[in-house]
Amino acid sequence: MKYTFKGNSALVSGAGSGIGETTAHLLAANGVQVVVSDIDFEAAQRVTQAIVAAGGRAVAHAGNTAKPSDANAAVQCALEHFGALHLAFNNAGIAGELKPAGELTAEEWQRVIDVNLSGVQHAMRAQIPAILAAGGGAIVNMSSILGLVGSASAPAYVAAKHGVTGLTRSAALAYSAQGVRINSIHPGYIETPLLKTLDKATLEALTGLHAIGRLGRPEEIAHAACFLLSEGASFMCGSALVVDGGYTAA
Repeated sequence: MKYTFKGNSALVSGAGSGIGETTAHLLAANGVQVVVSDIDFEAAQRVTQAIVAAGGRAVAHAGNTAKPSDANAAVQCALEHFGALHLAFNNAGIAGELKPAGELTAEEWQRVIDVNLSGVQHAMRAQIPAILAAGGGAIVNMSSILGLVGSASAPAYVAAKHGVTGLTRSAALAYSAQGVRINSIHPGYIETPLLKTLDKATLEALTGLHAIGRLGRPEEIAHAACFLLSEGASFMCGSALVVDGGYTAA
């Protein structure tokens, strides 16, 4: 599938595996120069090498989204290697501990908030001025179905992803008229490394919550993200795109 973008450089966080990796490949296959950013630099390098081997352009970057300085460095990486930044997919995230709110420690709470919510704000604060300077573009922020509904065992994750939904809408209101479209994406449960810690019974239970009868695949979310970043979504701003196999339809 081909996409048309406003500009040809992108920054993808959490691009060393899963949805981020697949999206980086899809962007590169559509002619976009990609900063492949991940806290695991070896994983970022592996993805970058695969993109280059396939004929694309990419550069690996080591970044911890919880650190504001790393958000700045990621944007600088795009500017230094590609001359501008037009697109960003703020995808990096962690699952955190599966505990109800009354059992979650302050440290466990803060770790999830720092990465999944504050990390998105740090990223946009660095990205938006650069995208404005490039003449406009688009940002997609990774939320979740748990940015729309609750979960008894994941209060920090739910709170962070609800926060991403609201943060995205607020940023969209502030910058869409200036040429930076900002949207969020809300996947159901996807077959990524984040689910590898779950036992078979839990995975089967999660699968049963999706009307389509299976978990999602990374490429299904990658295509949704690329659509939101593309000119095909030029009238979408502040939208929450749900890609969940029917999870929230019930």
